[in-house]
Amino acid sequence: MGRAKALFVLGTRPEVIKLAPLILRFQRHKHFSCVVVNTGQHREMSREFLDLFEIVPGYDLRVMSERQSLGRLTGKLCLRLEEIVTLEKPDLLIVQGDTTTAFCGALSAFYCQVPCVHVEAGLRTGNKFQPFPEEINRALVARLADLHCAPTQGAKVNLLREGIDEGKIVVTGNTIVDALQLILTQKKDFVNKTLEEALKISRKVITVTAHRRENWGKGIEEIAFAIRELSERFEDANFFFSVHPNPVVKDTVYSLLRGIPNVFLFSTLAYSDFIKLLARSNLVISDSGGIQEEAPALGVPVLVTREVTERPELLEAGLGTLVGCSKEKIVEEATRRLLAGGERIPRSVFGDGKAAERIERAIENFLGFCTQGVEEFKG
Repeated sequence: MGRAKALFVLGTRPEVIKLAPLILRFQRHKHFSCVVVNTGQHREMSREFLDLFEIVPGYDLRVMSERQSLGRLTGKLCLRLEEIVTLEKPDLLIVQGDTTTAFCGALSAFYCQVPCVHVEAGLRTGNKFQPFPEEINRALVARLADLHCAPTQGAKVNLLREGIDEGKIVVTGNTIVDALQLILTQKKDFVNKTLEEALKISRKVITVTAHRRENWGKGIEEIAFAIRELSERFEDANFFFSVHPNPVVKDTVYSLLRGIPNVFLFSTLAYSDFIKLLARSNLVISDSGGIQEEAPALGVPVLVTREVTERPELLEAGLGTLVGCSKEKIVEEATRRLLAGGERIPRSVFGDGKAAERIERAIENFLGFCTQGVEEFKG
């Protein structure tokens, strides 16, 4: 077999971060050519992260419009991706995670009878509406994929429980740890000078993010009210809120937290800046899946503002607590964690920095380039 064409479909911030280590390996691989499709599901954020990793998409679909329904987004994506797959005729299509982009990419691969590789396969909460729509997106991709790259042994167990052939599953670790290590070794200067100066102050640091669709409205309000109360209770701490640009989130957060002296609101942060902030943090309050994976690698505890998590390994390691979007629970648990203090000990809960290498080897085996086994990630 000659060179194989791999078509990567991505469009959100986490997809770019988590696929970048694999794309960079494929671009150097003697057996692969590589085409990247950016759906633009997170248009501005995906472009920023593509630039960060110096990845140039072959296609930029620009499918988003303000307050667009999931049904309309799905329809647009399926139409455009089918056109591209038909034109490019790839040997395999690679998607990551649980987004509408990932589901539509896998569905387009199926319709065009192209093998699909699912990176970060097998995460489950068991509740179809939490996270919404990600839980069902990920389960649907599992029915369509031909190779399942599970980040943990627990994710593999979920896939086996659903009847996925064990021979089609490989436990790789999560590529987000690979990306984290890439950024930490680059030692880039701060882009945001306000953040740089604020982090020089000898104070406790609490990082906050909120964006999940199921938390819009009342949930985001509760998180903001909790931060306001904590900022008054811990005047010797600085709270850094990286605010999602969606106006449903941004308008609420800014209306409740603007002007508080020890609360810093950032509309966007460069990923390199955010990782420096995370590494300096004493505590993270977030509904993000990616942060649940990044924080343990830095030894930072996370209060997860969700009712369930598809990453139970975080809880089992004692580095995370589910607090939902209850102001009282957030304040109570944050207070307990901040008063307790303690040494931060990085844990390889979700990966060891070799996930992209394992996925590359698994794909080589899948396509018949080699038959060497993959030494799976044990956690």
